[in-house]
This record gives sequence, structure tokens and C-alpha cells, in this order.
Amino acid sequence: MNIEHMLSVLDPEIVQRLKTAVEIGKWPNGVALSQEQRETCMQAVLAWEYTHLPEEQRTGYIDKGKKKEGDVCDDDTSPQPIRFT
Repeated sequence: MNIEHMLSVLDPEIVQRLKTAVEIGKWPNGVALSQEQRETCMQAVLAWEYTHLPEEQRTGYIDKGKKKEGDVCDDDTSPQPIRFT
């Protein structure tokens, strides 16, 4: 089965079941996923999300925020002495 055919038969419900199986390590009937099944399911989920969901709704998305030119980060990056007690 090629990737295009696989993606055409997946729907949001199936993708959610695959995600749950990967998360808990077993199928809905309680049978454990093999490492190969886990990897294949994760690849299918990521591929489906890439083609069907906006970036901010995909698995693993991290909102990095945006800075305007001239803005500085809130983090203090100046060196701080370490004190041992």
C-alpha cells in the first residue's frame, strides 16, 4: 500500500484511534502493539495530520511565538555566580 492510498482511506476517527494506540501501546481490543506497528501508526498519523490539519493543530507543534524587531526576550542571559552552601 502506498502512502497516497493509505492517506485516502484514513479519516479523523481512525487517526484518533491510531494516536491512542501509539500513546497507550495497545489496540482497542487490548493487544499490545509491536515496535514496528507503533512506528507505522505514528508515521501514518503524522503524514495524515501534515496533509489535513493546520500546523498549530498537528502532533508535536510548539508555538515559538513571534518577536517584533527590536523586542528582547524576558530571559536574563547575563552570567550569574553560583554559590555553594
